[in-house]
Amino acid sequence: MKPYLFLLVAIIGELLGTSMLKLSNGFTKLYPSIATVLCFGLAFYMLSLSLQKIPLGIAYAIWSGVGTMATVIIGILIWKEKVGLITVFGIAFIIAGVVLVNLGSSTMEKEAVQNVSSTQ
Repeated sequence: MKPYLFLLVAIIGELLGTSMLKLSNGFTKLYPSIATVLCFGLAFYMLSLSLQKIPLGIAYAIWSGVGTMATVIIGILIWKEKVGLITVFGIAFIIAGVVLVNLGSSTMEKEAVQNVSSTQ
């Protein structure tokens, strides 16, 4: 469970970093610029810790998918960005993709366990 906690912190770091990036105004504002670097540093460090137990494809699919989806939601709620129907479909496809990658991974793990037990 701990690797998924690391992944959650990585996602939060990415979200905070992205928001600070917007506030930094092209790295022209000092404190938001520093916060951007620190938050993304935290995000990548925590992602690297999660990769010790979670397969790369799974961790990255979750990290990028949830991060993208949450960033769009933050953009709508905080930055008052407009969202069209195509964006909604895009987010739905991202969620579906993350679910499918996770389902595929658990299916492959079950098949690997069955193959090991059948050869013994």
